[in-house]
Amino acid sequence: MKRVRQALAEAGIETEILELGTARTAREAADGVGCHVDQIAKSIIFAGVESGEALLFLTAGGNRVDDARASAVAGEPLAKADAALIRAQTGFAIGGVAPVGHLNPIRAWIDPRLLAFDRIWAAAGTPHHVFGLDPRDLPRISSAQPADFVQ
Repeated sequence: MKRVRQALAEAGIETEILELGTARTAREAADGVGCHVDQIAKSIIFAGVESGEALLFLTAGGNRVDDARASAVAGEPLAKADAALIRAQTGFAIGGVAPVGHLNPIRAWIDPRLLAFDRIWAAAGTPHHVFGLDPRDLPRISSAQPADFVQ
């Protein structure tokens, strides 16, 4: 959470990190902050089959990533990322992967649905913490490119 707080501060994002009972799912996070489930930015990590890298797809909480579309966007076949790869590349555990504050650079894409809201919420580095921000800031601070990769 300290890395997330620092990354947000360095990007000029002033926000409060909220502690929720649990935010392991988009529904739990949405219920915790009192917003629509699509206002939750889920961090979905895949492993690039050819590159071996972790790849980040930020999607609206009610959407599901389409494997074929995500592979096309990434330019390589994708596989499920295991906990060790996710931890090594991002520094976060599954369920708390933030869109910022990663240990290593990560290629990332954002679901345009997230950009339709005035405010969205994302994991703050733990399964129990989230932060809110203007969705227009998310591509800038995460280097995520808008792309169509959902079902």
